[in-house]
Amino acid sequence: MAEPLTDDQQRAWRTFIETSWALHTHLEDDLRAQTGLSMNDYHVMVVLSEAPGRRLRMGELAGRLVFSPSRITYQINSMVKRGLVLKQPCPEDGRGQEAVLTDEGMTALESAAPLHLVTVRDRFIDRLEPDELEVIARVFDKVRKA
Repeated sequence: MAEPLTDDQQRAWRTFIETSWALHTHLEDDLRAQTGLSMNDYHVMVVLSEAPGRRLRMGELAGRLVFSPSRITYQINSMVKRGLVLKQPCPEDGRGQEAVLTDEGMTALESAAPLHLVTVRDRFIDRLEPDELEVIARVFDKVRKA
């Protein structure tokens, strides 16, 4: 059985959970209200926009987004219906599928990015000092790698 958290550990954990959920909710609500895109839509488009040829195998995309195979399939199918991405056979082997960011998807991302940045700055970046941002980056990089 796991050892109970100390008061300081409990405070840190609860502050992290409650604040991160609230931040994600604000980001999601603002992005959707301003652009009609969800955070999942946005994140998919960012990852694809940075990939060679704006395309990735579905499994690799799922891994980068920390999505299950069924969740990435549902997400991409939703985005295909809206013209933001395409699903195409992998050119190397033809068996797998790739998600490809369309020109329409790239335009949507380029339109959404400045609006999203305002919320990111207002709700997170501009509330912290540079040394605090460095600590956050270092801590969560360590957690992510674990």
